[in-house]
Amino acid sequence: MVKTLYLIRHGETEGAESRRYKGSIDVPLSGNGIEQIKKTAAFISAEARKAGRPEAASGLTAIYCSPLSRALKSAEIIAEPCGLKPVVVDELRERHFGIWEGMSFDEIREVYPDEFKAWADNPLKYSPIGGESTLGVRDRVINTLDWILQNHMSDNIAIIAHGGVNRIILCHVMGMPLENIFRVEQDFGCVNIIEFWDRYPVVKLLNGGLIK
Repeated sequence: MVKTLYLIRHGETEGAESRRYKGSIDVPLSGNGIEQIKKTAAFISAEARKAGRPEAASGLTAIYCSPLSRALKSAEIIAEPCGLKPVVVDELRERHFGIWEGMSFDEIREVYPDEFKAWADNPLKYSPIGGESTLGVRDRVINTLDWILQNHMSDNIAIIAHGGVNRIILCHVMGMPLENIFRVEQDFGCVNIIEFWDRYPVVKLLNGGLIK
């Protein structure tokens, strides 16, 4: 039986225009981010109805999210029309970026030029000083994904997380080497649709939704 995963990035955050590594810092959604997620919720409901699922009237049967407020608030907005309460899972939190937390891309390039280049060239081999490794994040995220999938046989479920977390899940289901993680874009409020056929994943939509 098929189960469908709606993998969603939280909406735009306050101060997003400065392009900072927020990581584990708890930053709220901006007003625009809230509107993005409202559109995302409408998009998901429409897609569920098109798919003709038994639960299409409510869209989703379960919603999981990161504990950081930008993901939790996004999940609450998506859950409301479904009559659901998001399940908060700590392992879905964004990567901790160590000494880069709160710094903009330009600031990191200026202060840590060699380290930033090494990170951009191979994020699997190099990690920010004091931060989580890509392999460490992969292990906690994929173990959690497996746990979530095992709890659902043929449901429409959603995970609302972060750019880094989503990219790891997408690389995993598409069989992409993690060295290529930055080749997958994840815009604020985007939706990825993944169908699992007896655990065989098919990506139906990548970085999509109504926000373009």
